[in-house]
Amino acid sequence: MAGRGVGCLWKRHVVEQLKQRDRVQRQAFEEIIHQYNRLLERSDLQVVFSERLQTDKYEHQNRHDLSPGVDGGRSDSLQQEMAQMRIKHQEELTELHKKRGELAQNVIELNNQIQQKDKEIQSNEAKMQEYHQQISRLEGECRDLRNSLTDLERANQTLRDEYDALQITFSALEEKLRKTTEDNLELVTRWMAEKAQEANRLNAENEKDTRRRQAKLQKELADAAKEPLPIDQDDDIEVLSEEAAKGTGETSPSRQPGRTPSLSDSVQPGFVPSDSRRRRSVNSFGSPEAAEAPAACADVRVPSTALHIFDAHDGEVNAVRFSPGSRLLATGGMDRRVKLWEVVSGRCEPKGALTGSNAGITSIEFDSAGTYLLAASNDFASRIWTVDDFRLRHTLTGHSGKVLSARFLLDNARIVSGSYDRTLKLWDLRSKVCMKTVFAGSSCNDIVCTEQCVMSGHFDKKVRFWDIRAESIVHELELLGRVTSLDLNHDRTELLTCSRDDLVKIIDLRTNAVRQTFNAQGFKCGSDFTRVTFSPDGSYVAAGSADGVLYIWNVLTGKLEKTLDKGHSSAINSVSWSPSGAYVASVEKGSKAVLWSDM
Repeated sequence: MAGRGVGCLWKRHVVEQLKQRDRVQRQAFEEIIHQYNRLLERSDLQVVFSERLQTDKYEHQNRHDLSPGVDGGRSDSLQQEMAQMRIKHQEELTELHKKRGELAQNVIELNNQIQQKDKEIQSNEAKMQEYHQQISRLEGECRDLRNSLTDLERANQTLRDEYDALQITFSALEEKLRKTTEDNLELVTRWMAEKAQEANRLNAENEKDTRRRQAKLQKELADAAKEPLPIDQDDDIEVLSEEAAKGTGETSPSRQPGRTPSLSDSVQPGFVPSDSRRRRSVNSFGSPEAAEAPAACADVRVPSTALHIFDAHDGEVNAVRFSPGSRLLATGGMDRRVKLWEVVSGRCEPKGALTGSNAGITSIEFDSAGTYLLAASNDFASRIWTVDDFRLRHTLTGHSGKVLSARFLLDNARIVSGSYDRTLKLWDLRSKVCMKTVFAGSSCNDIVCTEQCVMSGHFDKKVRFWDIRAESIVHELELLGRVTSLDLNHDRTELLTCSRDDLVKIIDLRTNAVRQTFNAQGFKCGSDFTRVTFSPDGSYVAAGSADGVLYIWNVLTGKLEKTLDKGHSSAINSVSWSPSGAYVASVEKGSKAVLWSDM
C-alpha cells in the first residue's frame, strides 16, 4: 500500500507538471492559434462559396442548354451579372489570399518575437537569480555589520564608562597632588627656615669658638714671650733652618727661639677652604702641586663648517678627546692605536701614535696637565702613556671583560675604570695596584668623576652615584633607555646623559633630578657607546646621530641651535669640544674624523 501510494504521488506530480507546462506554453500561442483558426474558417467559407458558385454556374449552364431559345435577352443579362459576380468573387479571393499571406508573415514575425521574448525571459530570470543571490549576500553583510555595530556600541559604552571612571580617578589624584605639593612646599619652607636657624646657630658657635681659641692662643703667645723655653734636641731642625735663613739674609721678626704653635696648627685635618675652587695635579703620579682649575671658557663658538675631514684610523673610530690646552687631539679606534693630531690653522696634522693595546680602544682621557693619556680597550685592560715621548707607562689589568671607560680622579693619582664585567675598579697609580673593586650589577658604559664621587652609566638604564670612601651607592637614577654617555659641566653641578631612547638629558647634581631634556626629529642614538659632550662653558650640548648628523642644542633656551650634516657618511660615535671653545671634533663608525668650527 505504501508503494502504491508513492507511485500515485509521483504520477500526480508528473501530471501537474505537464498541465503547468501546457498552460505556460499555450498561453503564448493562444492568440496566434485563434487567429489561425479564424483564417482557416474564412478559407473554408471561400472554398464553400466557390463550390457553390461552380454549382450554380453548372446548373445555369445546364438550364441554358436545355432551353436555348427561351428568353435570350434575359440570359445575356444573367451572364453579365455572373461575369461581374465572378470578377468580384475573384477579387475577393485574391484579397483573401493576400490577407492570408500577410497573416502568415505576421505569424512568422510573432514566432520570432516569441523566441526573442523567451530569450529575454530566460536572461531576465538569470539576472533575477543573480540579483536574488546578491540580495542574499548583501542581507548577510548587513546582518554582520549590524552585529559589528552592536559590538562597537557596546565596546564604546564600556570605554565611556572606563573614561568616566578614569576621569574621576584623575580628578581625585590631581587634587591629591595639589594638596601634596602644597604640603611639600610648606615642609620645604619649614625645613629651609630650620636650616637657616641651624646655620645661624652654628655660625654663632663657630664665632664663639674662634674668639675663644684666639684669646687662648694670644694668652699662650704672651706666656711664651715672657718665659723662654729650653731648646730640646728635637728642635735642632728649626734652629738650623733659622740660622740658614739668617745666613741668606731672610729675617722673620715674629720668630721666637724654640718651637711655638702657629695659626696653621689650629686648623683641623681635612678642612678645605670654601672660597676657592682648586684642584691638585700630580706630576709623575706622586708629587702633588696646587693648581687652580681652568676657568670656564667665555669664547665658545657654535661650529658651522667642517674645516678638515680626514681618515683617522684603519677602521671604526670609537673615541676622540682634546688636550686641556686644545693644542692636541687624540683619537682611538678599532685598529688598536691611539693617534695624536696637532691642531694647526684649522687642520689636524699627525703627530704620532700610541701603541701597545691588544684590542680596539673604547675611551680616551687626558690628565689635568695634559702630560698623560689614559685609554681603555677591549683587551680587558687600561693603559697610560706619556704624551711627549709616546711611551707606555702603565698597563692596568684585572677586569674579566672589555673595559668601556676609564677616567682620572681629580688628584690625577688615581683612576676609575668601568667594564663589561659589571664591575668598577679604583686604581692607585703610585702603587700601581687595584685599591677597590665594586660590583655594579650591570655593564658600565661610561664614567665621570668628581673629587669623592664617581658617576657611572649602565646597560640597565640606571645612572649610579658612588662614594669612593664608603664603596656604596649614594643614589641611583633610572632613565628610559640604556645609558651610553656621561659628561660634567665645568662647575661639576650638572651631569649630561645620553641614552638609547634617543634623548639627551641634563641632571642637576644638587637635586639629583632631570632638569632638561633634548631631542630632535631625526636624532637617533647610534650605539650603546655613543658619546656626547658639554661645551666648555656649559651653554651648549653636542651629540652625533646614527645618520651622521651633528646636533647642537642651546642649554639656556632648550632649543636646537644647529644641525651639521656635511661631514660624516655613517653613524657618529663620539664628540669632543675643545677647552678653548673654538673647535668641535667628531668621529664615526667609518674611518673618518671631522674638525668643525665657525670659521
